[in-house]
Amino acid sequence: MSTASRLAMVRARIDLPTVRRATGLLDGRHRSVFSGHGQDFDDQVEYRPGDDVTDIDWKSSARAGIPIIRRFVRESNLAMVLAVDTGRNMAAAAPSGEPKAAVALLVADVVAYLARTRGDSVALVAGDAGRLTQVPGRHGTAHLEMLLRLLERDLTLAAPASDLGRVLDRVLTWFTRRSLVVVITDEARPEPAHEEALRRLRTRHEVIVVAVADLPATAPGAGAVLDVDGGEPLPAFLRVDPRLHEEAVATAARRRAAVAAVLRRRGIEHVSVNGTDEVVDRLVELLGRQRRARR
Repeated sequence: MSTASRLAMVRARIDLPTVRRATGLLDGRHRSVFSGHGQDFDDQVEYRPGDDVTDIDWKSSARAGIPIIRRFVRESNLAMVLAVDTGRNMAAAAPSGEPKAAVALLVADVVAYLARTRGDSVALVAGDAGRLTQVPGRHGTAHLEMLLRLLERDLTLAAPASDLGRVLDRVLTWFTRRSLVVVITDEARPEPAHEEALRRLRTRHEVIVVAVADLPATAPGAGAVLDVDGGEPLPAFLRVDPRLHEEAVATAARRRAAVAAVLRRRGIEHVSVNGTDEVVDRLVELLGRQRRARR
């Protein structure tokens, strides 16, 4: 495990204009997500699933013929929750050739860095079929460095199998304050089996999903390939079989389409990342889409 500051490494690779843009996107979300009983009246908007029913303005609703809520600017910082899949699937290779774990860690690093810049609290729920790590939301550099070290410890090839449903369920039971939940997993998840948990999560929180893409085992130049579940190598004659490659690509495309359909039904914005060089730009893109979706 590296002893260097993970937040310092992030600062070295993000320029100031990008930081300002990303934090500005979070500022915009802060105003729309936390529409509860604060000090300053903001406006009136149509009720949406997940809004607090106690905020409904019944007189305005009667006039409009639809449920209308009163929104206020709440005097609190944005709470963030990192919900991370630490299954051994995350030790496989990304299209960049890097371990998916390295890409997932950088996503968490960037989110934590932006949170520190804004003074927001960050909590962690990370897990798989055999482990569950929970860290309550707190502020400050020391807290964030500790949280990121725990993730670095857990994202290894020796990890148990993935169980994203377990992570989502724990977020549901543990967090009552409306938060921004950043789900970090791979492109095979969330699966249809996770849709009910996502539906419930989406009614209580803002949710975005960052998926780390997989390098196809049959990709040209992939070299020797091991199955992360069984540890068995893929024979060389299969790695260079063009028909097998076509089937593998088609299967991966169907899997991505199924994941996208689940997230679309639940109104959850998501993005796929191929390597560490894409993380910052893709996160900014995702935050921008999510902000526009909330308008």
